[in-house]
Amino acid sequence: MSVSLYSAKLARTVLVIQLVTFVIIGALFALKDVTWGASAIAGGAAAWLPNVLFMFLAWRLQDQTPAKGRVAWSFAFGEVFKVFMTVILLMVALGVFGAVFWPLAITWLSVLVVQIVAPAVINNKG
Repeated sequence: MSVSLYSAKLARTVLVIQLVTFVIIGALFALKDVTWGASAIAGGAAAWLPNVLFMFLAWRLQDQTPAKGRVAWSFAFGEVFKVFMTVILLMVALGVFGAVFWPLAITWLSVLVVQIVAPAVINNKG
């Protein structure tokens, strides 16, 4: 299997694990209150959706051969875009929809931890 296919498979696996993580945490918070569950889902989505968008853009640009130095700029732009999108999604969840802070923050952080830990665990298993 080529490195690019392995990377795409790993990225998809991490995205699925992140999705499952925030859905389960949202369901657990929903046992306390539906508003808490919705807040947890919003926090997970604020971390997960920018990652999904970044992966789609990365996969789309993977077939192209960029000019020397453009890879770093594309990656940097993608990361900055992810941060801005995350901040906007968190502001909308907290400000517009009145999400409860703690479930939102705990789920958001959990999805970020999964993003860091899952690739290491997956690579050690294989």
